[in-house]
Amino acid sequence: MNAKPQVIVVGGGFAGLETAFGLRYLLGDRVQLSLAADREDFLFKPNTIYLPFGGTEAPLHIPLPDPLFRRHISFHQGTVTEVDPDALAVELVDGTRLRGDFLVLATGAAMRPQEVPGLAEHAQTIWTPRQMRSLGRCFQELKDAAQTGRHQRVLFLVPPNNKCAGPLYEIAFMLDTWLRRANLRPLVHLTWTTYEAGYIQAFGPRLHQVVEREFAARGIEGHISAVVKKVFHEEVRYADGAVRPFDLLVTFPPYASAVDYRELPHDERGFLRTHPDTRQVRGHPQIYAPGDAGDFPMKQAFLAFLQADAVAQHLCTVIEPGLLERPRPFEPISMCVMEMLDKATFAQVPLEETGIPAPPVRVAADADGAYRVGTSPLWRLGKKALGIYLPVRFRAGRPFHGGRPWQAMELALKGMSRVLAS
Repeated sequence: MNAKPQVIVVGGGFAGLETAFGLRYLLGDRVQLSLAADREDFLFKPNTIYLPFGGTEAPLHIPLPDPLFRRHISFHQGTVTEVDPDALAVELVDGTRLRGDFLVLATGAAMRPQEVPGLAEHAQTIWTPRQMRSLGRCFQELKDAAQTGRHQRVLFLVPPNNKCAGPLYEIAFMLDTWLRRANLRPLVHLTWTTYEAGYIQAFGPRLHQVVEREFAARGIEGHISAVVKKVFHEEVRYADGAVRPFDLLVTFPPYASAVDYRELPHDERGFLRTHPDTRQVRGHPQIYAPGDAGDFPMKQAFLAFLQADAVAQHLCTVIEPGLLERPRPFEPISMCVMEMLDKATFAQVPLEETGIPAPPVRVAADADGAYRVGTSPLWRLGKKALGIYLPVRFRAGRPFHGGRPWQAMELALKGMSRVLAS
């Protein structure tokens, strides 16, 4: 290792930035940091759910050069075309070669709608801001049709290999509220289908029950264990023989790795195989894969933060042994707020991997009082607070989890969960 170790972080999303800012926060100038990303700004993707309902996109983008410069982190814009695990180097599309003492591969996930025949051609998908704006135009057309008295059918579809359908649930609930406020809900039939054996299956029975109650109260027709077989122009056919018609089909496609890491161990969907506690790539102790690029089965922003924190702390113990008294390993405790426009549901869910394909994760057996779910209009304030807090931290080049601001935010969330969740 050089006198001052060099860490190359690849990826400008939640996991990449949290790792880079976390390392600078923990190690100060004891480490050289470089970050490569395929775009020059960070997108706060969880809040793109508001775009179909008239939300503004600009505040969701955070330009990267300024906060990285402020924290003395070199920035390189470009897509990774090659990884050399032996040399601990990555090459970008413009030929730039970055070599370090450690690599952090946080390049995230991508969507594969083409895995389901007809899905890409006939469905509105949610992933990018562009797709969210397109969905917003479809919702406006839906509204216009309903205002003329024409009944409409909206079908929401979660296909196999989707790794976190939470945003699609949010959009379904938000659409219901949006239509009710326009007095058009009786003219629009909403149907939900998911391949899973329960609603948001990984989050266990409490969240399933919340969704089940909300669907019943809102008149949303819900179906679990509904595995899509093929999508046609105005209908979806399922493996059990069911056929469901639609005027608008909205889906969250299957996930796959955003980068093909041929040189490194990966699963059947391209996600890098890692050690659970440290997120080190198996067989390559100087390479880490936090967030969606790694093989943890649930893909979610809060879990990406926790993985990035574990990476930063583990690297800290390698670079400066003894600096941290007890580095924290990755403990998968998901925390999320599910928006409904009229209220929101908070969930704090300790998770564990099952080692089997279905379901690959479940509520941890020892979750006890840490497993909390609750619904209230006040949780909308919690979601808005997180939507303000994170951009402020990243604009300042600070990690999401770090220092007194996070301690205050965590204290507030825990206080709300004690009162509003059980």
